[in-house]
Amino acid sequence: MAMRRVASTAARAFASSSPSPSSLVFTRELQASPGSKKIVGVFYKANEYAEMNPNFVGCAENALGIREWLESKGHQYIVTPDKEGPDCELEKHIPDLHVLITTPFHPAYVTAERIKKAKNLQLLLTAGIGSDHVDLKAAAAAGLTVAEVTGSNVVSVAEDELMRILILVRNFLPGHHQVINGEWNVAGIAYRAYDLEGKTVGTVGAGRIGRLLLQRLKPFNCNLLYHDRVKMDSELENQIGAKFEEDLDKMLSKCDIVVVNTPLTEKTKGMFDKERIAKMKKGVLIVNNARGAIMDTQAVVDACNSGHIAGYSGDVWYPQPAPKDHPWRYMPNQAMTPHISGTTIDAQLRYAAGTKDMLDRYFKGEDFPAQNYIVKDGELAPQYR
Repeated sequence: MAMRRVASTAARAFASSSPSPSSLVFTRELQASPGSKKIVGVFYKANEYAEMNPNFVGCAENALGIREWLESKGHQYIVTPDKEGPDCELEKHIPDLHVLITTPFHPAYVTAERIKKAKNLQLLLTAGIGSDHVDLKAAAAAGLTVAEVTGSNVVSVAEDELMRILILVRNFLPGHHQVINGEWNVAGIAYRAYDLEGKTVGTVGAGRIGRLLLQRLKPFNCNLLYHDRVKMDSELENQIGAKFEEDLDKMLSKCDIVVVNTPLTEKTKGMFDKERIAKMKKGVLIVNNARGAIMDTQAVVDACNSGHIAGYSGDVWYPQPAPKDHPWRYMPNQAMTPHISGTTIDAQLRYAAGTKDMLDRYFKGEDFPAQNYIVKDGELAPQYR
């Protein structure tokens, strides 16, 4: 009971202030009534890879490893990768599903229109981190609860970012391509390969992932900067060795390498446009594992073509999956991948376990861990406001 009271208190603390009467919304009670519930999961299809690793639970075939558990409790569990268009498999289940589980790696875009159709929907779960594929304002207005497995893949993404920084700084990919193509031209790599030591690296956003990245960069003896809506306490700043920059553009103008670690919100969508990129150092390197829509797509292409951006790497696109003609596929000095940074096997096991835990709490009428809520009682989490 004590734990229950603590969880309840933390959840109440989620909202920064009480809503005004004009902002009150109808809240669908987040407590499963008796009987079978229809739960739909949207995950990427693994095909022949599904059976190659028993811990590969994040794909459609292995369905987070919770099918047997859900069905043993009498619930209906439908999993599909088909999520786009009016005739897709997901659309068929929208009117009567109770819970929708999605991922950032193969996002089912939950629009206001879909929310309006989903008369029985109570809970939107993100297996992973990042719920911007959901229209959060529409979800809040409809009284839905949106939650994710906070912290489940922060290590995975931070490690991936460090790898991408080194790939760009050392001009690694052209050398690798030389090996594949049977070539040997050291000069073609060395003329734009550098050391990471002594470079100025700035992260736009210093939440869980941004802080982990800064901690991992400290041994490289870089000049570390960060911009965030919340300043770290001085003890943590000293421990990491990072300096807070209140003015984003001032920080960007100092950086040799910029890493994007901010959520996608109305405020951050398209924030790296032509004007902002022009204020950055010529030859800047950019790593973005946050969200593709934070960047102005064509502005990035133009800056890579001109050399103002000397290298761009990331695994997030808009939309996802990226179409074959997406211009980032063909711009120079890019080290792009599909959205893979947060879906390592270790991360999958963590976000699968977290999803199961929240479903179990939902069935029992218990609160989730407070940090997992993205929308609760009509209120958005601070990072999405």
